[in-house]
Amino acid sequence: MAPTSASPTQADDLRRQGIDPARLAGLVTLAAPRETRTVHSPLDGSALGDVPVGTPDDVALAARIARAAQPAWAATPLARRCSIASRFRDLVLSRQAKLLAVMHAENGKSRLNAFEELLDTALTAGYYATNAERHLAPHRRSGAIPGLTTAYETWQPKGVVGIISPWNYPLTLAASDAIPALLAGNAVVLKPDSATPFTALAALDLLRQAGLPHDVMQIVTGPGASLGTPLIDAVDYLMFTGSTATGRVVAAQCAERLIGCSAELGGKNPMLVLEDADLDVTVEGAVQACFSTTGQLCVSVERIYVHVSLYDTFCRRFAERTRRIVLGRGAGWGVDLGPLHDQAQFDKVVAHVDDAVAKGATVLAGGRPRPDLGAFFYEPTVLVGVTEPMTAHRTETFGPVVAVYPVADDAAAIAAANDTAYGLNASVWSADPAHALAVAARLRAGTVNINEGYAAAWASHDAPMGGMGISGMGRRHGAEGIRKYTEPQTIAAQRGLPLGPPGGVPRAGYAATMTLGGRVLHRLPLSRPAAWLRPLVDRRAAFLGR
Repeated sequence: MAPTSASPTQADDLRRQGIDPARLAGLVTLAAPRETRTVHSPLDGSALGDVPVGTPDDVALAARIARAAQPAWAATPLARRCSIASRFRDLVLSRQAKLLAVMHAENGKSRLNAFEELLDTALTAGYYATNAERHLAPHRRSGAIPGLTTAYETWQPKGVVGIISPWNYPLTLAASDAIPALLAGNAVVLKPDSATPFTALAALDLLRQAGLPHDVMQIVTGPGASLGTPLIDAVDYLMFTGSTATGRVVAAQCAERLIGCSAELGGKNPMLVLEDADLDVTVEGAVQACFSTTGQLCVSVERIYVHVSLYDTFCRRFAERTRRIVLGRGAGWGVDLGPLHDQAQFDKVVAHVDDAVAKGATVLAGGRPRPDLGAFFYEPTVLVGVTEPMTAHRTETFGPVVAVYPVADDAAAIAAANDTAYGLNASVWSADPAHALAVAARLRAGTVNINEGYAAAWASHDAPMGGMGISGMGRRHGAEGIRKYTEPQTIAAQRGLPLGPPGGVPRAGYAATMTLGGRVLHRLPLSRPAAWLRPLVDRRAAFLGR
């Protein structure tokens, strides 16, 4: 739906917030003046601003600038790097009105869903600002000869990290991937999705305001088809978020260069409603799990398996609650869901629902476009009777569509949930924690939430987050989320006797001695210093009264 000449546009809303898209576009790294592309809002089709259509030359320049800046950045004390992340967290929270306006205009998210993303960005920055030193501290390791060899594991930055971020979470999947890479001592070259560049540029603006040196992080804008390969060719590690199909291409290109990569890809995520679930809690949780961000998030639930004893009641109550979801274009807190991202996403959702209905599925709620609200609005949809021949049965929809299935028992629910090539996220609902934990442990998914859809695991920033199967490789968050941007390095110091034959000792005698040593070495308490010293430490502490 195009705005009328009298109605305010999303660009008008940005101006009212004091946001200048042209200034943000000026942060893009360019080797020469380029043609520009107009970014349009999915809410009303209005033009938000223009960004350069970058070329491989721009990627090469961005990588050269970042690489030249990286050694000095890596030499900057970690405490100072962490203080920049802390200031960035504070700026994200204090400037949230502007960031929410950019995300709403550019992505179409409701204010609540945009705030969830903003809060996650702030919490991730705060987590790594507080914990980077712990994760990157040298670790003492057992040496070759206990007492004579001292070994440490240290963490060296990769160099230049490339990040390709998607349109569905344009703030947190840009900034929250960049923060740990930067704190690990790397420089960053980020290529945001062409549909949502201004959110990433606003994040870069805040990082520089927080004290990040100008050259340490660069942004290039343009289509992934022309910039993806040059970026991979120019960096030392790649973080990618997107489809499984594109992820395979990215991983192959990284493998060709023998550089590492981490990828969060697609999902067809299940929710299991066990026989002892509290339906009051479960129905409300299912709405959030399935329809947040209009279902356009990798960890969104698209399959619900309900114990047969609860199935009819759950379906009725879930459908009733789904019909009460408020769709709209407004930026206020009263809107629950915004539009789909673009025509391609809209067409995919329509095709999946129409195919299911044509082959015998029943729509319990939704199932209709809403052109009265805008071109890409589609009602949140609940389907039953979805079967194997239907596209929506196994293929990721990435929209506000969920299928509900009855299951006889836990075993049937687990088998159905695991019957997929994906393995990103899962959700288990039960009033009995022990019951839920037992079921969760049998699910093949990188994250499993109990009595929550996705946010409990995602927001547990000290724990790793990522996918199994074709849902990805590598992990975000926790120690893995920052160490993946480093090269482990072993430093070992030898004292006293050398590891080779000492001078004057016959080699045969040396070999015989070392053979004996090899039989008993790791049985000695010195080879297990922590276990060996623990009783002495405990006795000393007791003596000192501590």
